[in-house]
Formats: sequence, structure tokens, C-alpha cells
Amino acid sequence: MYDIVFDEKAIEFLEKIEKNTRKRIYNKIISTKENPFHYFERLSGRNERKLRVGNYRVIADIDEIKNKIFIAVIDHRKNIYKKW
Repeated sequence: MYDIVFDEKAIEFLEKIEKNTRKRIYNKIISTKENPFHYFERLSGRNERKLRVGNYRVIADIDEIKNKIFIAVIDHRKNIYKKW
């Protein structure tokens, strides 16, 4: 089982969006704790991985040694790759 660590920017984004969407994204992230490699796809040319949740993307770094998922950024799909 993996532990999930949220970056401050990811938390700030979740606090800004509507409650139903926030719950959906959070629940999807929590559901990846058992087997994150089943849900997260590797970004091309990078070590980070992405999780698709509707029109939103979650960018994370998965540490297999420490069994941690570091959630770096969450944003709408049209904005996420401009920031990252």
C-alpha cells in the first residue's frame, strides 16, 4: 500500500474547485493506493506520471522504494501541461 503526499499547489487547487469535482478527484487519487501503476500513465520523456479524472489531470511522482505517491500538480487538462 502506498502513502499519498500532496504538494501545497495541489491542495490549493482542490480547495478552489467545486465540492463534487473535488471529491471525485480526491476519491480517484485515494483509489490508486493499492496499485498506482495500474492507474497512472507515464508522461512521455519524463519520470512523472499522469492520472486522468474527467477533464482534470493529476501529475504525480511515484517512489517505489518509499512506497509514496507525491501529488505535484492538479489542474484542468487544457492548462496542466503549460504549467508543468
